[in-house]
Amino acid sequence: MLAKRIIPCLDIKNGRTVKGINFLGLRDAGDPVENAVRYCEEGADELVFLDISATVEGREPIGGLVRKIAMNLNIPFTVGGGIKTAEDVKNILLCGADKVSINSQAVRNSGMIKQACERFGSQCMVVAIDVRANASMPSGYEVYIDGGRTASGLDALEHARTVEKLGAGEILLTSMESDGTKNGFDLAITSLLSRSLSIPVIASGGAGKPEDFLDVFSPSCDAAAALAASVFHYHEIDISDLKNYLQEHGIPVRV
Repeated sequence: MLAKRIIPCLDIKNGRTVKGINFLGLRDAGDPVENAVRYCEEGADELVFLDISATVEGREPIGGLVRKIAMNLNIPFTVGGGIKTAEDVKNILLCGADKVSINSQAVRNSGMIKQACERFGSQCMVVAIDVRANASMPSGYEVYIDGGRTASGLDALEHARTVEKLGAGEILLTSMESDGTKNGFDLAITSLLSRSLSIPVIASGGAGKPEDFLDVFSPSCDAAAALAASVFHYHEIDISDLKNYLQEHGIPVRV
């Protein structure tokens, strides 16, 4: 069995790490470079940087900050926010990112996924999918874009299958209703996508205690990785302690 990955997420706005609940009520969570360095030291497997206002502000991610973070990391680094074209993907990779995440553009211009994968490889293309429960959808979940502001009308599983066919290497799945609540990951949609796709699914939204990670990594759910923010930013969970806990409960992790 492949080792499960623990991934801290840096949501960036105005050059600072921020965190909210259900994508709202953002509060400061520190300097992104200092946070990145700390997570490396604590044993994080990867890091995700999301410039959360880039898309709605119609700009590219902050390249200078991406370079500064990349210079201080020795683990894989994913960058997302405001990426619209394959050329944007190239520019972010040149800034030092290992992977690029797209969300809104995967809905508005899904063809750029194929273009980017053909140029740079599927291994560097992550598609972020933000979802809300919607009983009228076949999977029970609808995809949202623009930082959770806009309902797309797309079914979560159908969209995930589409981007997989286009070449996406991973799915970053966020339950908007669970985000920041610390009540646990949404196991239903995470399990559905993990069982239905052949590419890794990263679970995001709702981590509050070590048991939540155990649940999302259990055979019944089987996420490939789990992403969290506030529990790491505010020192509520230490990554090395979390990995020891998971290992003690039979979950393979890198220690």
